[in-house]
Order: sequence, then C-alpha cells, then structure tokens
Amino acid sequence: MTFSNLRAWEIAQGYRNKDFSCEEVTREFLDNIKEKDGEINAYITVTEEMAMKKAKEVDEKFHNREEMSPLAGIPISIKDNISVKNVKMTCASRMLENYTAPYDATLVKKIKNNDGIILGKVNMDEFAMGATTRTSYFGVTKNPLDTRRVSGGSSGGSAASVSANMAAISIGTDTGGSVRQPSSFCKTVGMKPTYGSISRFGVASMANTFDQAGVIANDVRDLAMMFNVIEGRDEKDATSVGNPGLKYDFDFSEDAIKNLEGKKFAIPQTYLDMDLNKRVRGELDKAIEILKDNGAKVEAYDIDSLNHTIETYNILVNGEIASNLARFDSIRYGHRTDKKFDTVEEMYRASRQEGFGEEVKRRIMIGTHILSMENAEEFYYKALKVRGLIKRDMDRMFKDYDFMICPTFPVLPFKIDDDMSPIEMYQADLFTIPANMVGSPSISLPMPAGDDGLSVGIEFSAKRFKDKDLLQASLAFERSLNK
Repeated sequence: MTFSNLRAWEIAQGYRNKDFSCEEVTREFLDNIKEKDGEINAYITVTEEMAMKKAKEVDEKFHNREEMSPLAGIPISIKDNISVKNVKMTCASRMLENYTAPYDATLVKKIKNNDGIILGKVNMDEFAMGATTRTSYFGVTKNPLDTRRVSGGSSGGSAASVSANMAAISIGTDTGGSVRQPSSFCKTVGMKPTYGSISRFGVASMANTFDQAGVIANDVRDLAMMFNVIEGRDEKDATSVGNPGLKYDFDFSEDAIKNLEGKKFAIPQTYLDMDLNKRVRGELDKAIEILKDNGAKVEAYDIDSLNHTIETYNILVNGEIASNLARFDSIRYGHRTDKKFDTVEEMYRASRQEGFGEEVKRRIMIGTHILSMENAEEFYYKALKVRGLIKRDMDRMFKDYDFMICPTFPVLPFKIDDDMSPIEMYQADLFTIPANMVGSPSISLPMPAGDDGLSVGIEFSAKRFKDKDLLQASLAFERSLNK
C-alpha cells in the first residue's frame, strides 16, 4: 500500500483503523525525500532520526489506546525560517548557514505536543524575500509538476514538498503571498489566516506587521486539521490574539457543498480590467461559473485604492526589513568574515556584505533610504496612510460581500532561467498583497491541471476573523471541482 499519496486526514483515519503504522508511513515519506529531492531540492535539512524516533513513540501511544490528536503521526515539513530546537535554521542564507535553533517556535511546540512528525526544514527565498527560491543560498527548488519551472516563493520548499509527496502538510510563512503563490504554482492548497491567529514567536521576522505563518496541504480538510492545532494566543508574541474560528467545528459532510448558496463574492473591477495571461483569465472565468452554478453571486466592485497596493507594500515592507535585519551583526550570531580589520565597524560591514545575498542587500538599502530622516515623511508615513485607506475600502467591501475572488498569480509558474527584473517580480504580487496589507485571511485553491500538468490558483479572501467561513466556502468550491 502507498501511504504518501493519501490526504493527512486519511492517514489519521488509517491509524485509528489500524490499517498501517506511523513507522511505515514516516519511512515512506523519508524514502520519497531520498528518491526525489536530489532533483527537486525542497529540503535543506532532513531530520530522519528525530522523525523515526517520534514515529515509534506515536505507534506505542496508539497501541496503548491513548487519546490522540488528529495530527498525531502526520508527516510535516517546516519552512527554514521557523525555529525547531537543535535543528539548523538557516533562513536559506549564508548569514545563518551554521546556526542551530536553541528553542522551538510556539507553533512547532504545539505540533510536537500533538505528536506531529517533523521530517525536516525546507527551502525558501533568502529571509523570505522572493517569489522563486532563486535567492536561496542553497539553490532553487524545482516545481514537481514541471522541473523546468520554479516552485514559487518564498515558501517554495513547503509547496514542493507537499506536491511531491515528501510531506503531507507543510508550515510556511506569508508576508505578501509567500504561502499562496507557491501553492498556486505547485497545485496545492495554501492559506494565510487572519493576522495574529498564530504566534510568530520563533519565526524569523521579515516585516513584523505583515508576517503570518500559514499552512500548505493537499486539501482544505488538511488545512483545517493543522490550523486547529497551531492557532492560539501566545504571551510570547504581543501581536497574537488567537482565532476561535480556526477550531474544529467544520462541516466536512457531503452537504458541505451547499455552503456556497447565497454567498456573495466581489471581484475588484481593477483586476477585471487587467491584461491577464490567457490561461489565468480562462481559469478565473471557470471558477466564477462554478460559484454561480452552486448558488453564489459574483459581482464586480470598484475599489480604486488597490491600484496603490504594490508601491505602498514595498515601501512599508522594505522599511521593516531594514530595521529587522540590522540585528545580524556577526557578533552575537551570524556569518563572520575571515578577513582581518582594524575596527569592529569594518568587520561588521564585511560580514554583512558576504553573508547576505543580492536581493536581501537590495531591500535593506531601499528600506534604509526610505527610513532616512529626509525621506521618512515623503515615503514611509504617506504609505502608512495609504495602507489605512486600503483597509478602510476593503472593510467597506466586506460589509456587502462575504468574499473577494481573484487569481492567485497573474501568470503561470516561471521557468527557472526566465530573466525577470526585480520590478517585474514585485509587480506580480498584486493579487496576494492586499490580504497582508489589511490582515485578512486568504486562501489559494488549485483549479484542475491542464494538459501540461500545470494548474492555476484561485484566491478567496474574507473579512478579518472570518477564517471559518472562508474555509467552509473553500471546501465547498473544492468539492464542486471534484464532482
């Protein structure tokens, strides 16, 4: 029997029916990593010994008929900017190439306490800055659907590990689409919950007011299983508020498809007016027809402030990046140059020059420029005001509509050797950024694959703390695709 092509909830049911053991399942996923990851390059660190030890413990607990979490025995990969005690945490950067985390992130502790099986740490864009994993110090992660293409980013390793059956579920982070975009590229389901739903303690900061851990899985039910475990307020993270809407009381019955009836979806007129990739436009039209066929309403909505999201986002995020990454000074931790210098400042500059990649240095310089005394008023504080306007306009929209729909990404997965400028890359995030700007939940759902094996992601977003409604609508849409 093959276990690794099962959904996580099916694996959980199999354990309870005694169809197979956790050791068998874990070994198969680890064997898949050995077989496939030489080409895919999803993993930076594989924790085989730790995973098999945990699998034996889980089997013993099942044998003793202990009460077990639905997550018990589920093979999981963790993005490499999330702390797992005594395991390397590199953020895909030379700066932290040899850094070993001394503690567990709160979300990791919850996974361990619920007997999840951590298979290892997966690749990403350096410090989560990018959309392809090409900025990773450890090389690009290839798309399992077409290895000539990238897996997306920054959580490209997470999406690829799930897509290639090298993990049943993965934890990523999402600052401007970094869970949803690679999910779109790799035909997985990826969701960023409401900001503050999951503790950020132990998650390396890129931009504090935008960052949020998210989940990538094979279906919506698997997402719900993981969110049920990792949701919650944490005294170690002042921005965490918890989210009871992510707790288990979802309708997974056959009648769940009826949850689209009477729901209202808005699609911003500014998105409809765009010259989208033909394939993406076609899949969006199909998704809209599916919603209508299941009793939902889909209407165009004018929200002009969305035209300013890319500029506003990049001003604010790069300002936060410059501040956050100032801590990597090579003295307390991080890469230190072997060259000799007369002053600490010279050593500090040389270490950061060697330790950071080009994209990270570009963003630090942009952010430092934005935050300088002569530019802060002109750029940063104005961007804060525009962010407030975008939040106001989206709140108004969600008073009249249950959800917003759009493509997850405007184009198909990039080829690995595609030559795109940084500006082109930044502009491509236009559909995923708004949810991070306002802190709302947002999910990417895969449309059926085409003849080329590739899929287009469709994004649903909802009002803050309406995560349960979003998951139920997503489940209904998913079921309608599989009818």
